[in-house]
Amino acid sequence: MDSIKKITFKKDTSLALLLAAQQKGWQLFYMEQQDLALKNGEPEATMRALKVFDDPSSWFELGEPVNTPLENLDIILMRKDPPFDSEYIYSTYILEAAEKRGVVVVNKPQSLRDCNEKVFATHFPQCSPPLLVSRDSERLKQFHGQHGDVIYKPLDGMGGASIFRARSDELNLNVIIETLTNYGRQTIMAQKFIPEISAGDKRILMVNGEPIP
Repeated sequence: MDSIKKITFKKDTSLALLLAAQQKGWQLFYMEQQDLALKNGEPEATMRALKVFDDPSSWFELGEPVNTPLENLDIILMRKDPPFDSEYIYSTYILEAAEKRGVVVVNKPQSLRDCNEKVFATHFPQCSPPLLVSRDSERLKQFHGQHGDVIYKPLDGMGGASIFRARSDELNLNVIIETLTNYGRQTIMAQKFIPEISAGDKRILMVNGEPIP
């Protein structure tokens, strides 16, 4: 995961998962991306025993670092936030090597590579607002001309970073598109703005096809 020191205590899902696992009596170990390695084809990591606490002033305690084969673990949760860059992909290669040795890796490394969380939504157009994935400025401007009020965002971001809303009278449309696409070198997403978003959003967790209360 990312640095446990920097998480937002009141809403971090990784911490909630760790607390639940610890409550079940599972032993926890903590790793960041730079701790992963492949040595002669064998996946390993510098990991630390971890204890977590439901305390906003002190929510974790780490043991001493120990170099350990990843196959010694039963389950690895991949909780690294975007950006989805080359380092992210290299991490999935190392985790995939652990998976081949019998470790359950969640989410599956291949799925993490294949399913960009924004582009994946295009598989379900019936559940999405009109959208466009492109790096072509003319296409992106035509989309704005068609829908009038549009959200532009990068494909590798998270937490609302670098998201722009362009209303029908947006004077900086060209600058927004140039900035996000890096002058046509990076693919982005455009979506028709949905006013109902002002009421907030909800995430639905599905397990074996059933929503969890």
